[in-house]
Amino acid sequence: MIRARIKEEYDAEFVFQNTLTDRYNKYIAVTSQRSGQPGVNAQEYAEFEIKIPQKEEQTKIGTYFRNLDTLITLHQRKCDETKKLKKCMLQKMFPKEGEKVPEIRFSGFTGDWKQRKLNEICKINGRIGFRGYTQKDIVSQEQGGVLTFSPTNIVDNTLTMKCRNTYITKEKYEESPEIKIKNGDILFVKTGSTLGKSALVMGLHENATINPQIVVLRTQEEEAKFLSVILISDSLLKKVAAVKIGGAVPTITEAELKNFTFYEPEDFAERVKIGNCFTYFDSIITFHHRKLNILNKICRYAWEQRKLSDIYGSIGNAFVGTATPYYAEQGHFYLESNNVKDGQINHNSEVFINDEFYEKQKDKWLHTGDMVMVQSGHVGHAAVISEELDNTAAHALIMFRNPKEEIEPYFLNYEYQTDKAKKKIDNITTGNTIKHILASDMQEFVVDVPKYEEQKVIADYFRNLDHLITLHQQKCKQLQL
Repeated sequence: MIRARIKEEYDAEFVFQNTLTDRYNKYIAVTSQRSGQPGVNAQEYAEFEIKIPQKEEQTKIGTYFRNLDTLITLHQRKCDETKKLKKCMLQKMFPKEGEKVPEIRFSGFTGDWKQRKLNEICKINGRIGFRGYTQKDIVSQEQGGVLTFSPTNIVDNTLTMKCRNTYITKEKYEESPEIKIKNGDILFVKTGSTLGKSALVMGLHENATINPQIVVLRTQEEEAKFLSVILISDSLLKKVAAVKIGGAVPTITEAELKNFTFYEPEDFAERVKIGNCFTYFDSIITFHHRKLNILNKICRYAWEQRKLSDIYGSIGNAFVGTATPYYAEQGHFYLESNNVKDGQINHNSEVFINDEFYEKQKDKWLHTGDMVMVQSGHVGHAAVISEELDNTAAHALIMFRNPKEEIEPYFLNYEYQTDKAKKKIDNITTGNTIKHILASDMQEFVVDVPKYEEQKVIADYFRNLDHLITLHQQKCKQLQL
């Protein structure tokens, strides 16, 4: 372990980010070469040269990449959570060993599931030995080659083109029409270290075929999604592990694959719902992966650090005091701290106030795009006032109104949900039994702000993600948990 203590005239975060560059990795790779164990000493580490701008610019660059790291961590966490949820649902929505019904299923469906063989519901075709290809059949894409899928094209049960693809001549492609790939086909790895991997083909816009390690499972388009889920269920994966042969190169024969048995609901509509449910999971996971790739590659202007008082013309308290005498069974929705949680406004517990009290608070009405933050209890939870809540009155919340400049409130809302912001808010929180923050403290609160266009991109992404999660949660409510 080498300890490097950064001098005060330099920004530590900026220096650290330089050690994550390709240039640094190449330097270490060359310098660490030894006759025995690779390594570098403190003197060699100190010889690494970096270009240093002014301290202020160092800080901005370092802050930007730190924030980017926070976003990446957040995306990765949500992606991992979705994968865990998918795995859990796979265990619960398919019958366990020795059972004929799953633990949970969509409402309205009953009855035992029926045992079927794989070859009863799909055709299975692979590249026949004498129609295999050799090196002379491999050409480039520019030479008119046809894409040939291999196990490396299957990642997390999803088809990807982001790998080193192989292309074969059109003549060789035409030689085996039964393995010409189309949307709705399922690719299954039958040979090699990744035996058992599978993926449903969706969104394919070019001619494609398979290499000898893969077979194609083809069924009715409406059944394909359900079948793709069957192939990743615990019961079938156990069958794969039990019958694979070969020491160095494990293999499942097509005959063995055709005889695999599994249970499926007799009702076609139930099979469709299950297939759509897990396709939805995969779309969210793919969405996360895509954004993670973008975030890992992104390179833009450094973010600025700004006080909230520089952004908003008014940061103050909503009505503070006893409001219960003004409650009404029907009237104006009264926004309270219970309605603000995890970056959103909920209506789980609604309170209404009468016309008289509502009009008295006119100078504190919230308008579209304003923000609120909980100041007592679950402090720091914030939300943006949507269009349907324009002219809403609020109780015991910190209000952020009248922006002095163009600002995307949803960007700030998501920034408040980062670990960094939560720690900063916690540092200015007072109280042992009941936590509390002051509006005056939030005026001095510093946020990291990129250009407005970048704010919009980030905010729109997370809003779309929240929308997808909400849709998923609604679908989950349809299940008998």
